[in-house]
Amino acid sequence: MLEELLPLMFSPLTLLGVVLVLFLLYLLSSTPGPGKHPPGPRPLPLLGNLLLLDHKRFHVSLCELSKKYGTVFTLHLGPNKVVVLAGDKTVKQALVNYAGEFGDREIAPIFRDIMNGHGVLFSNGNSWKEMKRFSLSTLRDFGMGKRGSKEKIIEELHHLIKVFENFKGEPFDTTQPVNYSVSNIMCAIMYGSRFDYADAAFQKMVNMSNELIQLCGSTEIMVYNMFPWLRWCCSRLLVNRTQILKNIKSIIGEIKRLVQGLKDTLDPQDLRGFVDSFLVRQQEESDQPGSYFHNDNLNFTVYHLFAAGTDTTATTLRWGLLLMAKYPHIQDQVQEELSRVIGDREPRMEDRRNLPYTDAVIHEIQRVADIAPLSLFHITSCDVTFQGYLIKKGTTVIPLLTSVLHDEDEWETPHSFNPGHFLDEKGCFIKRDAFMPFSAGRRACLGESLARMELFLFFTFLLQRFRFTPSPGVSEDELDLTPSLLFTLNPSPHQLCAVSRP
Repeated sequence: MLEELLPLMFSPLTLLGVVLVLFLLYLLSSTPGPGKHPPGPRPLPLLGNLLLLDHKRFHVSLCELSKKYGTVFTLHLGPNKVVVLAGDKTVKQALVNYAGEFGDREIAPIFRDIMNGHGVLFSNGNSWKEMKRFSLSTLRDFGMGKRGSKEKIIEELHHLIKVFENFKGEPFDTTQPVNYSVSNIMCAIMYGSRFDYADAAFQKMVNMSNELIQLCGSTEIMVYNMFPWLRWCCSRLLVNRTQILKNIKSIIGEIKRLVQGLKDTLDPQDLRGFVDSFLVRQQEESDQPGSYFHNDNLNFTVYHLFAAGTDTTATTLRWGLLLMAKYPHIQDQVQEELSRVIGDREPRMEDRRNLPYTDAVIHEIQRVADIAPLSLFHITSCDVTFQGYLIKKGTTVIPLLTSVLHDEDEWETPHSFNPGHFLDEKGCFIKRDAFMPFSAGRRACLGESLARMELFLFFTFLLQRFRFTPSPGVSEDELDLTPSLLFTLNPSPHQLCAVSRP
């Protein structure tokens, strides 16, 4: 890792001065205060524990360190001290039983630059509380638990199926059509209407949002978040940061345009989506000083829900299709169950309880895909004694979700794709306590119910209509399940064939 990071961080002219300054800071800050602190590897000046980490498999490195230092341990990312929580029991205890103490969001420098504390994902305090409360309530009205949301998903599926059919069984990359389809569901919930896949403004917004997520997970931005002051002496670090700021400016500009169109036609008696509800609330509180229902919170909350709701669900679906092509015998069993229980009619959410094997496969896809292995970083809101260790206020905390989804004490075959994890001896679906792909506690995914609905309907509709296979000349064994670590864990680039079923 070091050989890749150093050229990004320093020029030869600045290296010596930086080392001296950081060494002095290290000497001043490395002595722990009173109390028993979590153990961990001894950090080096400036670099911390970076030499121990593989930045392409960062989550794997942390799991390996937890085997040596325990389920609560200290790590230094450059000069920044963090505490890592590993294993089902530890992560759950922290996020649920100590929800207040571990419930704040750590806001990295790049996210401070972009959002300045606005929105619902990278914010804290009363603003976050108001945006979370409003978002949950409004998503329930327009996106979760109501018949209208199911109709939006099914309508979008019909468009996606046509796109798949147009490939006529030839190999194609599923990334763009799946992203467009899932994005459109979020657009329908946010704005009250969907977009044509050929709409240039829609394509630009989705593609720039995807690029933004990839850039935020890049090595350059990782270095910038650890050493933000390096932007003054290392121009290479500014390239991705500049592109991120350019992208977010363009995305927010498009959101403002769409919001203005809705504002011009707003009818408080006929709310079309999330934005309408926000605008009405904004009008109601227009005479209240300090109201959190201002334009910055509107724009960034819409963006956060759109980006998070698209990336996580679309990535999980792409993993699901890849895994079906990789394991055709499991695809066979899913399709047999769908044919036996549903036949030719369209799947409905009510079918889930009668499709235990299919439901188990969907859950196992989420577990194995492990798309948010580090979750989003937290920060302690106060000094807290946790499992006998003192963790100071303001300490960055990594809830290592991958260690929960692959906990060797909780899963029979943690590193294999095995739908049997969610089935009892009679073939009935069973819930597992260590199934935590949406995180837990105060910062659990706001759209969990919507995501579950989308995953079930997308998966069953597509598996009912298509057989997914590798490209001609590629065997199942040759399909690569090695993830690409962007901001989330994505499948490596690949193509699949969607062959229409008779």
